[in-house]
Amino acid sequence: MSTVTTPADRVAIAPSAPPRRRLDWRLRFAALSLIWGFSFLLIKVGTEGYAPFQVTLGRLLFGTAVLAAAMAVRRERLPRGARTWGHLAVAAFLLNALPFSLFAYAELTIPSTLAGICNATSPLWGMALSLVALSEDRPTRVRVAGLGLGFLGVLTVLGAWQGFHGLDATGTALALLASLSYPIGWIYVRRTLAGTGHSHLSMTGAQLLLATVQLAVVTPLFTTLPTRVSVVPLLAVAALGALGTGLAVLLQYGLVAEVGPTTAQMVTYFIPVIATAAGVALLGEALAWSTPVGAVIVLTGAALTQVRPKPRKVSQSQP
Repeated sequence: MSTVTTPADRVAIAPSAPPRRRLDWRLRFAALSLIWGFSFLLIKVGTEGYAPFQVTLGRLLFGTAVLAAAMAVRRERLPRGARTWGHLAVAAFLLNALPFSLFAYAELTIPSTLAGICNATSPLWGMALSLVALSEDRPTRVRVAGLGLGFLGVLTVLGAWQGFHGLDATGTALALLASLSYPIGWIYVRRTLAGTGHSHLSMTGAQLLLATVQLAVVTPLFTTLPTRVSVVPLLAVAALGALGTGLAVLLQYGLVAEVGPTTAQMVTYFIPVIATAAGVALLGEALAWSTPVGAVIVLTGAALTQVRPKPRKVSQSQP
């Protein structure tokens, strides 16, 4: 689950000092894939005991606490400047508060497997936005073909030929809107927060803090305090925040610093596979043939949308 903006999004923010390498990057890559893949299962379990806004608020609280601890250890400070904080507030809404809440509400009525596959459509939405918005990221024939293939995969997952029979339209729409929110947020960050001079950890810590404040304001307006504490859902929310939002960000930054954004962002293609396996094996969710087949088509299309044209070689004339 994409929660923050990384160098893969080409934001010119001063990078944090690379952390000491403790584990091989492949092990950390696998850990990040598992953490984000299981996040949809944790959301599902969390909403069994708490309202969606409460799940999102708890997630952000635990995630912010992890980043605050990391900042304290590395002796990093929050960014300064009212303008920076204003743009971070918008980024927090688009990249954290809104999509986290939409996924939580979506999983009230759709299985975690479908939510995980919907999350994989973010690159497709990003490509679609590049076609309608002025963007430096020019589309190519291959990438446009990937866009069409990806959305064909979405229709396959949803069972379009059956008239979307047995599908909760509202929950699915919320999950797709959550996925759309990510590329909108990335575009906003690229255009407003480039070149701030602050580290990724500092910017993300502030972003999660602002998202937490946003949910802290909204949650009491739409929910009431639970009459009892549901232990298992509470543990799920804590794991979702501490691992899926806090630790995952630190792992992601470490991978980007070590192996580069192109390799690090490949984790996106493992998330729906793990989410589907977890939902079926641990939650007993049904799995029709169209779900894995459609997921493969979605991921293939998403991969094609990320193909960049090779730079042209400039011939140099001899004197």
